[in-house]
Amino acid sequence: MKDDGHISKRKFMEELRRYQKGSVTRRHFLGVTGLGTATAVLGAAMPGLRPRPAFAQDIGDRVVLATWPNYHDPANFDMFTEQLGAFVQVNVFGSNEEMLAKLQAGGSGWDVFVPTNYTITTYVAEDLIEPLDVSKLPNYDAAAFEARFSDAGSVDGVLYAVPKNWGTTGFAVNTAHDGGTPLTTWKDFFDRTKEDFSGRTMVHDYQLTTIGNALKYFGYSFNSVDPAELADAERLLIEVKPHLFAISSDYQPSMRSGDAWMTICWTGDGKQLNTDIPEIAYILGREGGELWSDFYAIPKGAPHRDAAYALINFLLDPEVNAREVLAHGYPVADSRTNALLPPEILEDPILYPAQDLLDALEFGAAVTLTDPNRAELMARFKSA
Repeated sequence: MKDDGHISKRKFMEELRRYQKGSVTRRHFLGVTGLGTATAVLGAAMPGLRPRPAFAQDIGDRVVLATWPNYHDPANFDMFTEQLGAFVQVNVFGSNEEMLAKLQAGGSGWDVFVPTNYTITTYVAEDLIEPLDVSKLPNYDAAAFEARFSDAGSVDGVLYAVPKNWGTTGFAVNTAHDGGTPLTTWKDFFDRTKEDFSGRTMVHDYQLTTIGNALKYFGYSFNSVDPAELADAERLLIEVKPHLFAISSDYQPSMRSGDAWMTICWTGDGKQLNTDIPEIAYILGREGGELWSDFYAIPKGAPHRDAAYALINFLLDPEVNAREVLAHGYPVADSRTNALLPPEILEDPILYPAQDLLDALEFGAAVTLTDPNRAELMARFKSA
C-alpha cells in the first residue's frame, strides 16, 4: 500500500484473488480496494448498473427493508445480492408507531418490514399487511419455531408474518460510573437518573418502552392504559426529563462514546455493547418489563413483491440466521438455527435471562399501539 492511501496494482490483484476464492467477503474487498463508496452510491441510486449473477432469480434489481437499528449482519445482505441479484436497501425506524404511521400514509416503498408481535393485529385490521404465501418461503418451517414467539404472526388462522427473533427490554449501564452501587430495578434507573446519572441517561423515542418502564417504577402493568396510572408515569417522566441526555432509540453511538452512561436498551444492543465494552452491563429490572418477538412481513402494495419473498426466505435459512444471531446478539426461536449456534451463545445470560427475571416480563398488548392517552402522554413528555 502506498503512503497516500491508494492501493497498489499488486495489492489490488491479491485482494481480487482472495475475493474470487471466497477467502474474504465482498464488503472487505470493496473496502480494502477503495471501490466500496462508489459501488454503494451507484448501487443505491441505480441498482440496474450492478452486474447480475448468471444464476440469479428474476426478482428485480432491489428490495427495500424497513427494520430496526443494529439488527442485521450486513454481510448477509451482500451475499443475498451476490446470489440473487437484488440490492438490499435498508430503511431504519425507531418505533412501531413510526412504522404504522408510514404505512398508513401510503407510498412507503417498503417491500419487507419488521413489526413487533403486538402490532400485527392492527396491521391486519387496517388492511396494511399481506397474507403470506408459504409456497414462496421454502425455508419456513412452522414446526421449528417456539410457539410463544411465533403465534402472533397468525391472525384468525391466516399467516401474515414469520418470526425473526425475540428479546427483552431492559437497560444498559456503564458500571464504571455506578459508584460501586449496582442498579437492579426500574426504580434505580429513574431515581439515579435524577442523581448521579443526571445528564447521562437516554430513553427510547418509543412510547411502549419509555412509558411502559415508567409504569413499572410504580409496580403497574407495562401495558397499562389506566388514566390514573398513566398520570403517575407522566409525572415521573416529566421529573426526569431535565436530567436526560437524549430521547432516542438509536443509543449505541452515545453509549460507546461515553457521552451517555445509561439507556433503556434491547437485548441485542445490550449484548453488542457488553461484548465490545465489558463494563457496560445489561440489566432486566426486577419489577418486570417487556418480552417481545419481531417478525418479517410484507406490506400491501410492496413494489418488489418477488424480491420481498426472496429476501425473507433467504434470511430464514438456518445458516444465514445463525450468522445474523452472531452479529446482532438477539435470540431466535428457530430450533434449526439454535442447533448451529455455539454453547456460549445459547447459555449467555443476556440473551437467555434467569427464569425469575423472564417470568416477570409481559408481551406488549395491541391496545398500547393505538391508545390515544399513551400517544398524547409521549407527545407531552417530548415537548416538555
